[in-house]
Amino acid sequence: MEKKLEPKRYEHTLGVAYTAANLAMIYGEDIDKALTAGMLHDCAKCMSHSRQAAVCTQNHVALSEAEAMENSPLLHAKAGSVLARTKYQIRDEDILNAIRYHTTGRPNMSLLEKIVYIADYIEPGRKHAQNLPQVRRLAYQDLDAALRKILEDTLAYLSQKGGQVDSMTQQTFQFYDHQQREQNSQGASAIY
Repeated sequence: MEKKLEPKRYEHTLGVAYTAANLAMIYGEDIDKALTAGMLHDCAKCMSHSRQAAVCTQNHVALSEAEAMENSPLLHAKAGSVLARTKYQIRDEDILNAIRYHTTGRPNMSLLEKIVYIADYIEPGRKHAQNLPQVRRLAYQDLDAALRKILEDTLAYLSQKGGQVDSMTQQTFQFYDHQQREQNSQGASAIY
């Protein structure tokens, strides 16, 4: 990755890989899988948008409306998943999905998918994400609560800026928001 990515992107990639490995140690995920997914999560970022789209089309990967938009910041995830499989010989579906969904998330994510999604948001080089100190604390206390907070903040930011919201991000937020409300409801009923 050091030879393929710009220096700042490579630094970010290292931050994501090490943060993912750290979270994997805490939550009992395979550390090597977390490192691999973290190192490859942005492997398509060095490609032009048109090349990313071509990689997806050639490999029959469907794109959402938001991903298909010119210069979409989301497309590299799906293209990266294809590159991880074809160029870097990754066969583990969990690693490939962690790369594929690190920008949008998806309902009912695996532990590895959650870890890479969150690590991308909280890695030490990240400075300007909304509610970053709170999300960093949550990530080491409750992975699902951190995931839900990131999704909520992402949707709020995109709404405020008038940005395109990917339907998968919205579905993912609704899934984890519903899950958290159910847990809160069950916890409240257990008290009484």
